[in-house]
Amino acid sequence: MSVIPYQVTENDKEVFHREGYWISPKLIDDATIARLREAHERIWRKDFDGDGISLHQIVAPKDPKALRKLDNGWWINDAVRDVVTDRHLGEMAAELLNVDSIRLWHDQVILKPGTGGEETALGNVGWHQDYGYWRCSDTTNMVTVWIALQDTDLSNGGMMTIPGSHRWGVVEGSDSFFEQDMKKLRDRFATKDWVEEPCILKAGQASFHHALTFHGSGANLSHEPRLSVVAHLMPGNTAYRKGRRHDNVTLLGPRPYDGQPFDNDFFPLLYSKEG
Repeated sequence: MSVIPYQVTENDKEVFHREGYWISPKLIDDATIARLREAHERIWRKDFDGDGISLHQIVAPKDPKALRKLDNGWWINDAVRDVVTDRHLGEMAAELLNVDSIRLWHDQVILKPGTGGEETALGNVGWHQDYGYWRCSDTTNMVTVWIALQDTDLSNGGMMTIPGSHRWGVVEGSDSFFEQDMKKLRDRFATKDWVEEPCILKAGQASFHHALTFHGSGANLSHEPRLSVVAHLMPGNTAYRKGRRHDNVTLLGPRPYDGQPFDNDFFPLLYSKEG
């Protein structure tokens, strides 16, 4: 078992729908945390499981303080696959999104190097909405599960959210993950109430945030890397919406059509109420 079962409560759902995010209890035990930390080491040195290949070439950044991110780590690492495709994770997401089934949209393996106290924007993740990148999906009702592999707060580059921002709708230009000037982005997006709230997590906890919730993170000022594994999840009947491009569209085949379901092997079903 990769994810510790947890029954989402009505209060949990109320928090998620009010704030746009919810922090779980510990979902990953210490042994699994150790496996996922080892998965990081293996992935970055290109030691892969099975005969799969990564979606993008793994290249070390020019500056060792720069963020490292890989999509679809589940293709090449068994420990990542076991967690991001876990049924219990899917069931929790289904409860929060109020849907009957959940599929994996894609995962991310993210390493934010420690700077040892040096202030730098290299590790910043700009204020953004995940759905800013996912507009090829026919629903905004998607969720990101950010799993901490160490105790995480603002001192080591922990995530911050803007509570209630999921009710602002899709904001143009919110595909700004890689823009590192946080103040410039705040000035661009803060047209409504803008309150930055830190997501403080113990190792093994997860933050579930809505695809429209603005979030970002600053520098990791510690001496150790901040490691995470992230599962992006969608309702099981999510389909392609013509007009926007994303790597996932190519996974539908050479000629995707408007309304085509994301339901092949690249988008595994985690959970269905039908069993």
